[in-house]
Amino acid sequence: MSRWKGLLDYLTDQSNPSWEKRYALYRDFQPTNYLASTTIPLHDRVSFPRELFAILSEEYGEEKGIHICQICNTEAPITVRINPIKTTLDKLLSLWKPLYEVRPCERSPFGIQFNKRVPLVSLPEFKEGLFEIQDEGSQLVASLLKAEPGQQILDYCSGAGGKALAFAHQMENKGQIYLHDIRPSILEQARKRLKRAGIQNGQFLIAGHSALEKLKKKMDWVLVDVPCSGTGTLRRNPDQKWKFSTDLLNRLVGQQRIIFERALSFVKPGGKIIYATCSLLRSENESQIEHFLNTYGLEMESNPFVTLPSFGGMDGFFAATLKKQSPL
Repeated sequence: MSRWKGLLDYLTDQSNPSWEKRYALYRDFQPTNYLASTTIPLHDRVSFPRELFAILSEEYGEEKGIHICQICNTEAPITVRINPIKTTLDKLLSLWKPLYEVRPCERSPFGIQFNKRVPLVSLPEFKEGLFEIQDEGSQLVASLLKAEPGQQILDYCSGAGGKALAFAHQMENKGQIYLHDIRPSILEQARKRLKRAGIQNGQFLIAGHSALEKLKKKMDWVLVDVPCSGTGTLRRNPDQKWKFSTDLLNRLVGQQRIIFERALSFVKPGGKIIYATCSLLRSENESQIEHFLNTYGLEMESNPFVTLPSFGGMDGFFAATLKKQSPL
């Protein structure tokens, strides 16, 4: 019901109706019936905040902006990433196909998509560390980090370690993966997930840890998956769109620049840094890369990785790999 709050509120003719009134309308609700109704403001027809819809329409055009909003108002697919340390895609597909509606992902070599909801975390395969729940787009972002055995890698905004889990197998438990976050509880989640996956070369560093200073200019790779508007993953967090404002966006852009500069200080000369978001907005993506290139003298490794949400497909992500120049 949260996805359609904007349209429901308009139809109830109240700025903040009770949930009972929303639900009474929602029970027999067919949102597509209102899409062509020109008497309703367009942002209400697609049930998006006015400010956010205006930005999407400006950046993608009105027709594509409407399409993106419609996708964001659907349920997200259920996707997992197999753990190549412990199993293979073929093994899990052969195990699951008799039981569930599953298929391999189109682009991720480690991804499997479920057509119907399954209590994944209760499966024995999950408890054995054979897979993790992860959107295909997120898997592809992690795959941009071409880790090698023996390297030093910092996941600067690691969260619960989803992307570190996705690239760690490349290192064969040789070298070090440092997972850094400002939240102790979420780092503890990451610790448990890496242990379950059989990853033994992870170190967990809370913000301000004394070891961080010794890692400056030592990292072969730094991944900085910054806090962002989350506009690429609104299907999974429908309440998030109603918290959006341009003031919030501007604060996030400022925070992203500060976080990136701090993360960059850990990259060794000739090393690489990946800037990533789950945002659809240029101000958090392409404009930030332009700023980083102009400010820090970095080199673009390739064109940025970009995905948009799609019906039954992956979420929206942006990532760019930048190289720190070696001194002459």
